[in-house]
Amino acid sequence: MGGDTQSQQHHWQGVLSSALDAVGHTPLIRLDRIAKEEGLKCNMLGKCEFFSAGGSVKDRIAKRMVEHAEKKGLLIPGQSIVIEPTIDACMIGIGLALACALKGYQCIITLPAKMSLEKEVMLRALGAEIVRTPWDSAESHIGIARKLQKFIPDAVILDQYSNPNNPLAHYYGTYEEIIYSLKTSDLPKKDISLLVAGAGTGGTITGIARAIRDNEKPLVNGDAESHRRTTVLAVDPEGSILGGGEPGNYQVEGIGYDFFPEVLDPNPPVVDEWIKTVDEESFAMTKRLIRKEALFVGGSSGSALAGAIRYLHTSAGLSIANDPTANVVVILPDGVRNYMSKPWFLETAKSTTENGEAEDLRDVIKVVLGRDLGDVGGVVQQAEGEGKTLQDGEGVV
Repeated sequence: MGGDTQSQQHHWQGVLSSALDAVGHTPLIRLDRIAKEEGLKCNMLGKCEFFSAGGSVKDRIAKRMVEHAEKKGLLIPGQSIVIEPTIDACMIGIGLALACALKGYQCIITLPAKMSLEKEVMLRALGAEIVRTPWDSAESHIGIARKLQKFIPDAVILDQYSNPNNPLAHYYGTYEEIIYSLKTSDLPKKDISLLVAGAGTGGTITGIARAIRDNEKPLVNGDAESHRRTTVLAVDPEGSILGGGEPGNYQVEGIGYDFFPEVLDPNPPVVDEWIKTVDEESFAMTKRLIRKEALFVGGSSGSALAGAIRYLHTSAGLSIANDPTANVVVILPDGVRNYMSKPWFLETAKSTTENGEAEDLRDVIKVVLGRDLGDVGGVVQQAEGEGKTLQDGEGVV
């Protein structure tokens, strides 16, 4: 794929010049609690992209697309206007808006109507203009973006769907970070047995998988007989056509499409297998990741891990699942901050005791206090009745 000028530094040193320097360099974190619950002996590892400056894996491609467009003279600070059509505004939109805010570009994001309030607020806070569009017509998010580019002087569409810097950001960046984390760890093996990622534009899984294939060629060809070829698993929601099936509706955001983006390489040897997930299991796994591993991830992260676990329980994945030296790397694309108003996240989950019996801790607290948890009025009235004065919240639980 040719050389690259990106720094190979995998941690932060000194004082950073801007938030763009805090893009990427995300940690690889063990998911031991969930792995144990699932009876998996392998090392389940999550690449936690919500630690990036803009909060998602798409920060990487936003930064690279902008910087390479500058090198080619396509973008001129203080003059150019960046337009980007997307369905995952929480990800590429925020990453681009962040880069544009720092570099002095106006930014326009065109996207279908489905978007949470948190995303809109963040985009507008960064100075981006938002154009809502219908799904299926010439007035789609892509059609509108092209129309705006035609009539607005100095407008540039970087186009994550076809821009080669999308997968290259992961070929040179994300892959190198994963390998660095493994090589500097105390894990018995330093390679990847199974890579799992959701597919949206396909840049993440295509870029990382191509890097894996290029780096393992001499190994699997006989130079290291002990090396096992990495299995690459792509995760796709029901309702998306990327992994097969008919187009339909689904609630998970950031992955899946009703067309095949140019940057996606969906077939072997890049991607070995596809697995389809449904909203219910994705959201349940997301809440499980938050509760069990304390990782504040979004719905597409739940999809990726749900797909990984389902695969590891099949006959094809069993050899990896039962190998304590095998490393399973799951890309967790973004955080939950962009979804906190969504009904699936707001649902209150009950705690569970060791023997599996459901126990509503809220009810226990209510019995102890003799009131509802949020009812401070009862405390005030009781204190006043006893001739006491509450000051600075004293006595309020």
